[in-house]
Amino acid sequence: MPGPGFFPRVDDHLVEAEITRDEVIGGRKRIASPAHPPHATMQTDLDFVLRAHVAPGYRGATDLLTRHDQSSDFATDACVYKDGTDPETGARYLEEIAFEIVSEQGPGLATQKAVRMHHRGVRRIFTIWVKGRQKVCEWSPESRSWRPLDRESVIEDACLVMPLSVAALLDAAAADDAVVGALRAKKNPALQGVEAAAEARGEAKGEAKGKAKGKAGAILQVLEARGIAVSPSQRQEILKGSDLDRLDRWLRRAAIASSVDEVTSEP
Repeated sequence: MPGPGFFPRVDDHLVEAEITRDEVIGGRKRIASPAHPPHATMQTDLDFVLRAHVAPGYRGATDLLTRHDQSSDFATDACVYKDGTDPETGARYLEEIAFEIVSEQGPGLATQKAVRMHHRGVRRIFTIWVKGRQKVCEWSPESRSWRPLDRESVIEDACLVMPLSVAALLDAAAADDAVVGALRAKKNPALQGVEAAAEARGEAKGEAKGKAKGKAGAILQVLEARGIAVSPSQRQEILKGSDLDRLDRWLRRAAIASSVDEVTSEP
């Protein structure tokens, strides 16, 4: 790869960021137009999933303008880069991975960007194709083409807290599951609190269920010891009891009642 002095700083722009919609690719100026669905909605979904997966020490960004070479200054739809300042340049770090959503634009434009990003040093570049059969591809510098990724595969990278499911980039339900998994991997305090509370409720519920089962069994044992006949339906009624206070009453009655009805009847 060329040395740091070969490229301009990443923030040494050819266009005015946040003032114009201009981009420059290979010396040609183009307008980065606002998006319609499905591009716009896919961008929201991508940001939602990617942000949760960013590992500590890295930052995620949307539409981050980067000077990729002497004649190119453009942004990808989403990216991840190292947090802090690059000591070699005094600017922010270059993107580690980048994502481009391909909708109305032709594949040629995405390829032009990928070639320049890779030459600059962006390690991995992905496209999400949203028209027709949706798919995710990764740029292959060796073949200079887009390599489709299997929907069931994952994207593993050091700047991600856990592998990113390809399906999560294409399906809303899979995206929700992936975000929960990423937050769990980050030991998110709010999520840990919810899961701990749910576990405690489950344990309490299981403990109560076990106590109810034990009391119901005791009632039947007392009735059997006293020679009081219990029909199958009455047995089921007792065994299905879950109110511990009621079962306590039935157990006391079982010691003196002359029939099951006297045990289970409630005023």
